[in-house]
Amino acid sequence: MEHLLGALSNWIKSVIATGGYPGIIALMAIESACVPLPSELIMPFAGALTVAAIAGTHAPLNLNAVAFAGAFGCAIGSALAWAVGATGGREAALTYGKYLFVRPSDIASGERWFTRWGSSVVFVARLLPIVRTFISLPAGIVRMPFVRFIALSFLGSLPWCYLLAWLGILFARNLDALKPWFHRADALIIAAAIAGAALWYWRHSRRSGGDASL
Repeated sequence: MEHLLGALSNWIKSVIATGGYPGIIALMAIESACVPLPSELIMPFAGALTVAAIAGTHAPLNLNAVAFAGAFGCAIGSALAWAVGATGGREAALTYGKYLFVRPSDIASGERWFTRWGSSVVFVARLLPIVRTFISLPAGIVRMPFVRFIALSFLGSLPWCYLLAWLGILFARNLDALKPWFHRADALIIAAAIAGAALWYWRHSRRSGGDASL
């Protein structure tokens, strides 16, 4: 597990370091298309690169552009997941979701959220870990108007991306050099990722005695 998460962390770093803003967009699009690629690894690294460039990377990035690139990528991935739910309905969402650890109860809970709170749930969900990854499927199933969905997805993702990028800046600015930080931080990143993976596995392997809330 540690080896796999370490490899994932290094791959994310490589994509952003060599791809810059397009790399951020691509990674966050994957994350928002219901693929469990953690934004908690993507955006802090992108934020750290606003402080200084490291060997083999582009020039230092801009915080505002980093956050907007992250939110734009979220909108792209969300649109793909919304389309699956809207065109294929609940059956397609369940078929697609089961390969990405999205349980039927997750989709059912999302539908109940839409019934109770309306489209504003998209904005709120984008501010929450885990939930933000797969809220797009139920939005498509209930045929939430696409333009409103994309607008709320982008607006909800923007503060999330700003926050994570800012955390990356805090780490980078409080160390002597950026490159040594990434080496020392790997253990912390991997530990956090393992904890998140354990929580994800526990949440999705519980016996379905009833629908769990999102």
